[in-house]
Amino acid sequence: MDTMRHEPLIDGTRELDSHECWDLLRQAVIGRLAVIHDGTPDIFPVNFAVAHGTVVVRTAAGTKHASARNQAVAFEVDGYDLERAEAWSVVARGTVHEVTDLDETIAVMRLPLLPWASGSKPHLLRLLPTTLTGRRIRVEGGVRQA
Repeated sequence: MDTMRHEPLIDGTRELDSHECWDLLRQAVIGRLAVIHDGTPDIFPVNFAVAHGTVVVRTAAGTKHASARNQAVAFEVDGYDLERAEAWSVVARGTVHEVTDLDETIAVMRLPLLPWASGSKPHLLRLLPTTLTGRRIRVEGGVRQA
């Protein structure tokens, strides 16, 4: 459910406040984790959970895990509002830390964060954003809900 205030867009764009950004993060189904791997950018689609002002991802060992752990990353979600013909995007930037503390691990395991793909996904990564930005953009000639 979209709970945004829908203030008017100026020149077709409106910056979102942090409350709106967190609301949209909670509503999103899929996110994109952007990392640097071997000196070049890479992006991974991920399922995730939002908890206590952080973004949590569960993953297997591999490129995503190695490139994100203890590194600066960007995490992005986006969508399209059919009622208003507006696109939106939210980007969180910060450092990812692996969850290893027992109490924190138990708390994270209670989140609705089940792996989509088969196989073991034992690594829990938490992004504490240092910046959180978002915007809505009117799509000229955009598709509207019938």
